[in-house]
Amino acid sequence: MSDQTSTDGDSFSWTLSWIRSHPVSFFGIVLNLLFRFLFGLFFLLAGINKALKGWPTNDLLKAIFQQRLTELNPNSFAYNYLTEFAIPLYPLIGWVITLGELAVGIGLIFGLATRLASFGGFFILFNLAIGGYYDASLLPFFILNIVFIVYPSGHWLGFDSWLKRKLPKQSWLMS
Repeated sequence: MSDQTSTDGDSFSWTLSWIRSHPVSFFGIVLNLLFRFLFGLFFLLAGINKALKGWPTNDLLKAIFQQRLTELNPNSFAYNYLTEFAIPLYPLIGWVITLGELAVGIGLIFGLATRLASFGGFFILFNLAIGGYYDASLLPFFILNIVFIVYPSGHWLGFDSWLKRKLPKQSWLMS
């Protein structure tokens, strides 16, 4: 595998000499890749689950939104978001969430457009939060998305490195 740029500016490669001379960076990279894979698996399985439950093609999501309304203050932004946007557009939202989670999962697992996939994951989580599904457990998910946007983990291990060589002027493959 060819050299890639690491976060500290040193040339990164999967060689024993680089690993020995940069043990802390290597540990961080491996940890990043592990979390990227697990987070990708989380999104992929969530998308598969929604596809199997028929979110894009039935009224289940509408029922979930309507149930959530009973738990929200009618004067809250989340209540208005659900009544004015999410419930009227639930078929479209079902498709966006299901396909979005599948795409995010595939992108993170394979290091394919990793930063774009992470931005997609952030977008999905943000919409869940403004729809009233927020609590402290979402914070680590937001942080992970930001980490995957900031660091080039798809270049360390994934298809992003290959794509960047083939399409060097594409901004969505940021180095």
